[in-house]
Amino acid sequence: MSSARVIVEADGGSRGNPGPAGYGAVVFDAGHDRVLAERAEDIGVATNNVAEYRGLIAGLTAAAALDAHLVDVRMDSKLVVEQMSGRWKVKHPDMIPLARRARELAGGFDAVTYTWIPRAENAHADRLANLAMDGTAVETTNGHVEDVPEVAPVPAAAESTPTAPGWTGAVGAPTRLLLLRHGQTPLSVERRYSGRGNPELTEVGQAQAAAAAARLGARGGIAAVVSSPLARARQTAQAAADALGLQVTVHEGLTETDFGGWEALTFLEASERDPDLHGRWLRDTSVRPPGGESFDGVRARVDAVRADLLRDFPGQNVLVVSHVTPIKTLLQLALEVGPSLLYRLHLDLASLSIAEFYPDGGASVRLVNDTSHL
Repeated sequence: MSSARVIVEADGGSRGNPGPAGYGAVVFDAGHDRVLAERAEDIGVATNNVAEYRGLIAGLTAAAALDAHLVDVRMDSKLVVEQMSGRWKVKHPDMIPLARRARELAGGFDAVTYTWIPRAENAHADRLANLAMDGTAVETTNGHVEDVPEVAPVPAAAESTPTAPGWTGAVGAPTRLLLLRHGQTPLSVERRYSGRGNPELTEVGQAQAAAAAARLGARGGIAAVVSSPLARARQTAQAAADALGLQVTVHEGLTETDFGGWEALTFLEASERDPDLHGRWLRDTSVRPPGGESFDGVRARVDAVRADLLRDFPGQNVLVVSHVTPIKTLLQLALEVGPSLLYRLHLDLASLSIAEFYPDGGASVRLVNDTSHL
């Protein structure tokens, strides 16, 4: 069964801390009206925090089995919620591999959010955790109940591999590109053409970059951060790289369109300066701004970037930090649609989109213009 958005509620407990411990997890539909899956297991002697993380891992695993794309996690553990949201560091040695595994699982979804809820609102998962500590293992999916098989310890370096949407017939593990637009600049505030000019982020833009970084850091499972060479993209990319513990790699092909003589002009100013050329440019992707670059030229270099990323990061998640036109072009390549997408698709500042490219040539778009982190 596939459910685009689900709610995961999880809990864990220990009678003694450390002591006999267990977890419970339940997956609801998006309206919180129907139980899609339940999990509960006695995990032996452990602490409350270990049990809480094991509950989260079980809930995310159950959501993945349901082919969920968007997951809202709700837990009464402030520690787990803050650590998975990237606001608190994971320091305890028992927590590090569990947090890593949870982030790897989260990396398999388009988006995961974490919300703290009072214990009274987590009663379903709490009941399952207590059943587990009483020795009753539970695994139900859509009403089918089975005994839970023994679960092997969570491997510290387990890999998170995206899987193909079954109905497309695509084969193999895709390279998943997380496409992040840079944050606000002075030119974007005034809605001016901003191509090869190099403005830095405003204070608002820096806050947008930090919010995106927190989301991506909590998500984890990202192998590399690749950025446009322009300052606004590199600043945004560096914030995310710091949250992920990675370095920024710059790829010249991800730079924005060269708007030539229209750089820093508004739409109206450019159309008044070159009315005939501007009109043709809006209709024909082979037309160049005065002294600038056509959208066909952008497509050629962005397609080369795509080939580089698929070669260098097969089957991995890659954060690509760039600009409106390169991101739209990557989405256009994934969808195999015409140039109208460039003119009709809106992408907000610091928005996140996701495109997947498979080894057999297949592709899919899983997310477009998500700003839920802002």
